[in-house]
Amino acid sequence: MHKVAPQIQKQIAIPILHIAQATAEALLENGIQKVGLLGTKYTMTQDFYKEKLLEAGLEVLIPDQAGITEVNRIIYDELCLGDIKGSSKQAYLAIIDDLKNAGAKAVILGCTEIGLLVKQADTDLLLYYATVIHAEKAAEWAFG
Repeated sequence: MHKVAPQIQKQIAIPILHIAQATAEALLENGIQKVGLLGTKYTMTQDFYKEKLLEAGLEVLIPDQAGITEVNRIIYDELCLGDIKGSSKQAYLAIIDDLKNAGAKAVILGCTEIGLLVKQADTDLLLYYATVIHAEKAAEWAFG
């Protein structure tokens, strides 16, 4: 849905709360300017997500091509099937460390399944669970 949000927004009168917009607001509220992004290959590489983060003034880092491939493979070949492997967790933590070494002050978990594998207790880098942030922001909108 977020990939086609601009087209949908043109057709409706109510605002759309884009998941990346909600996440960007949470990051900025906490003083984060440089952030890593993990998700499916499309979330990490296509503009529909990153563009909202960039528009908010964030600097966005993604893994190298091998990291993108591995993150995507683990999501679809393991996590979506309920297959949680220690080796995959270690791979993700190594990728998170790479993002930290590149200057990221936090990492967005931009795919719901990643939270099955990696928890905040696993890393000292702040993790932002985009789905949780999105839901909290939607509740704020709905209930004031």
